[in-house]
Amino acid sequence: MFIRLTLLTLALLRSTAAFLPSGTVSFIRQRIRSLSPSPPLSSTITDHVTTHAMSPEAMAAMDSVIAKVSAQIPDQPKTQQMLSHFIQEYFVACDVGGQPSEMTAEKIASAIQFGMKYGMGEDKYTFGVSHEALREPFDYYTWGCDFFRPTMDLSNSVVLGDENLKEAFRQVAAGENVVFLANHQSEADPQVFSLLLEKVGLGEEAAQVRYIAGHKVTTDPLAIPFSMGRNLLCIHSKKHIDADPETKPAKQKQNLQTMSAMLKIMRKGGASLWVAPSGGRDRRDVSVSLSEPPSIPIAPFDSKTVDMFRLMGNKSKVPTHFYPLAMVSYELCPPPDTIEAGVGERRNVRYSPIGIAVGKEVPNVGGLECRHAFTEHAQEEVQGGYKQLVENIRENVPFRCAA
Repeated sequence: MFIRLTLLTLALLRSTAAFLPSGTVSFIRQRIRSLSPSPPLSSTITDHVTTHAMSPEAMAAMDSVIAKVSAQIPDQPKTQQMLSHFIQEYFVACDVGGQPSEMTAEKIASAIQFGMKYGMGEDKYTFGVSHEALREPFDYYTWGCDFFRPTMDLSNSVVLGDENLKEAFRQVAAGENVVFLANHQSEADPQVFSLLLEKVGLGEEAAQVRYIAGHKVTTDPLAIPFSMGRNLLCIHSKKHIDADPETKPAKQKQNLQTMSAMLKIMRKGGASLWVAPSGGRDRRDVSVSLSEPPSIPIAPFDSKTVDMFRLMGNKSKVPTHFYPLAMVSYELCPPPDTIEAGVGERRNVRYSPIGIAVGKEVPNVGGLECRHAFTEHAQEEVQGGYKQLVENIRENVPFRCAA
């Protein structure tokens, strides 16, 4: 009951904040947080209001950023609300992680300004079917990593199978191709992969990975700047290609162009590709009681997607290796509980440990008759790695996701 009243009070505060002095808004927010319980993430919905009590300095910095951003879009209340939530989430996560509030303000302001410029303005960035990371004159790759770094509890994060990782990148260095078959948990997964590769001495290799990207990360205003810093192959996933029948033929045409671009890249050799064969992020099991640790089942791999990558590997005439990659990042940026076809979803950010586990290479043998066994084996390896990651993280911190 108390939490409901708190959420109602905060909702009323949001709707009236524009008419109140900033000092009053800051005081009310701080007072609510100081009184509110801090439930574990397992007992909260993904768009809950965070209750961490920030310092007055951090509160003032956060309110200043919110005010400046809102002033730039006075006639867009929905966008104001969405961005205000994102700013608050990021400030809280960085405050928990110990980052100075002035650095947090600078980073979140840059993300929103880039989003407005390249995602909403006249200079909106358009991605081709294949995109090379923009590293100069501004380095969007490093900027994206540095944006999420303070929200990650890297000291308690876990990397398993680093010997398999190093073998994979030795194969890449030898001119062969590697495909990481991964589960997908958050929008920050590219940054998660990069920073954990960096943790085991593979920072340079991390920057060369190419991600198979769905339409959201290349069309959502907030996602666009982060995607600009990544090597991408842009595709429409099966889950979203039918959302608009009128654009389906164009999407299918783009997918064919992307496959052609991918084959060209693989024929050159030395490619490292990251793909989520499920076609989307893992979602929380909403049937589980909120009093229990959240269950985040690994979304099923689509065998046709895996088949396509095996086919591209064979057609490239370059040795292509497949590695199962388990990723734990749900708590870092919890996605909505339901799939949304459009862009502009509400962003949630939590200070959290993360993890990756890379299994041994899945032998790429057999034809169509073996495709289901290949996919099932890859998914089983990912599920096993995920469970081990959660258990290992829990040895260090009271991690909340269920294994």
